[in-house]
Amino acid sequence: MRIIFMGTPDFAVATLEALYDAGFEVIAAVSQPDKPKGRHGVLSPTPVKEKALELGIPVLQPEKARDESFINKIRELAPDLIVVTAYGQILKKELLEIPEYGCINVHASLLPRWRGAAPIQWAIIDGDSLTGVTTMYMDEGLDTGDMLLKKEVPIDEKETGGSLFEKLAKAGGELIVETVRKLESGELTRQKQDESLMTYASMLDKHMGRINWKRGADEIERLIRGLDPWPGAYSFWDKKMLKLWDADVLYENDEAFSSISVESESAEPGTVVIADQKGFVIKTGRGFLKINELQPEGKKRMKAEDFLRGNRITEGAVLS
Repeated sequence: MRIIFMGTPDFAVATLEALYDAGFEVIAAVSQPDKPKGRHGVLSPTPVKEKALELGIPVLQPEKARDESFINKIRELAPDLIVVTAYGQILKKELLEIPEYGCINVHASLLPRWRGAAPIQWAIIDGDSLTGVTTMYMDEGLDTGDMLLKKEVPIDEKETGGSLFEKLAKAGGELIVETVRKLESGELTRQKQDESLMTYASMLDKHMGRINWKRGADEIERLIRGLDPWPGAYSFWDKKMLKLWDADVLYENDEAFSSISVESESAEPGTVVIADQKGFVIKTGRGFLKINELQPEGKKRMKAEDFLRGNRITEGAVLS
């Protein structure tokens, strides 16, 4: 089976590698154009391009996958199947209809939950205990095609966007190999998505990392984990940004909870109610949050107790 792979970021590399290692004939890889990076704006290849060239797979990088010249190039290559993972552009029906076996997408959620650009992070932010990957036939909608196979992945209590990314990338690679093999043997069954169960995972941006301390401690803790490593959750203290990387919701049976004064219950959300050698605790709109790891502006990540040794943050200080 002649396969064209379309993908761009790190997440897609595992799918490309899995197809190659399984012995499928990957005749080309399609990725987004190289982009300038760093202060000097040096053009850098996408992760998929790097891996494809390493494997000896020809690479195509159209500015727009909708261009007729690119679509004609795909026709010339005559693929039996196109596999897409986080490519980053909407594909025209004209392109989707070229391969005999269609276009199959590897999506990082258990569809129809979390369609869209950031399913990994939103699963954590929203408090899901289970996610996974889904293979599906592509249509002209956004992750709306008929589903094929699913692979579930539990979300650990301290899961971050980064750690879940790695798990789902690996699961996606495994699932696409199973999907293509069953496609070849005629074992696949299409399943329509239940639109009533659909949720949307909007694209991330830096502004959504700003913490609203009026929200509950559990919500803020999940936001911190979901936005790790990018864009990161943050607040401000002493007019400087303070990124928060690890925190725990305090419950009544926690040792640190017994040190919280009665007066702290009525404190303004964002107020530091404990600051000692073990770290510090912040009042939220609902409950208390113990900060374990953070990053002051212009410095590296550090443990909260190390931060407190060099900074005069005291009880009563308010994070904006």
